[in-house]
Amino acid sequence: MGLELYLDLLSQPCRALYIFARLNNIPFEFKRVELIKGQHKTEEFRRVNVLMKVPALREGSFTLAESTAILLYLAQKFKTPDHWYPSDLQKRARVDEYLSWQHTSIRAKASKVFLTKVLLPLLTGQPLSAEKQEAVTEDLNVVLKQFEEKFLQDKPFIAGSEISLADIVALVELMQPVCAGYNLFEERPKLVEWRRRVEEAVGKQLFQEAHEGIMNIKNLTADQLAPELLENFKQQLLKQ
Repeated sequence: MGLELYLDLLSQPCRALYIFARLNNIPFEFKRVELIKGQHKTEEFRRVNVLMKVPALREGSFTLAESTAILLYLAQKFKTPDHWYPSDLQKRARVDEYLSWQHTSIRAKASKVFLTKVLLPLLTGQPLSAEKQEAVTEDLNVVLKQFEEKFLQDKPFIAGSEISLADIVALVELMQPVCAGYNLFEERPKLVEWRRRVEEAVGKQLFQEAHEGIMNIKNLTADQLAPELLENFKQQLLKQ
């Protein structure tokens, strides 16, 4: 049995994995799991990933969860070009450092902006108050400043002069609030130039293909969401 990747390209980690696999000509079968339909909660998918989250990998009897683990597995299994996950110990440490940091910083704060701008108004019929939206946005601005000063600095890419896994993971996360209507690149020329370099290294066509669905997220309506997810989403978002 060949390699299967269970993905929904509305998900940032899924997009990173999809871009990386396609860019490196890694053969895989795309198994679409539609989150808004609750397909990640089915018993069928639970047999692939008991955590009921995407992305997930299955290769014969071997299954793997968590996007970072899957990216590193693919990079090493398929011996992708060294710049993705460098053999140089210090460059590799830079990639690991960013991947370790981003979950509770860039990912958490960018996702919160996305959820409050897209899902909360959709589920409640009311936008988040201006005061609360400003607080959510400011939380993101804090970690963006950290990203520029700590991880990007004056380098072309996070690990140095060449693109790595860290850059793909970072950019797909930052695209989430952008697609929700918050242009975080505005007035951040360093981030604009870094984004341009990453997109060029990936290829604009592949990058756009991976983001086509999330770019149309504003067309989402409440009746497209699985009923069992609606109340859960609402309760989570009202705590924001």
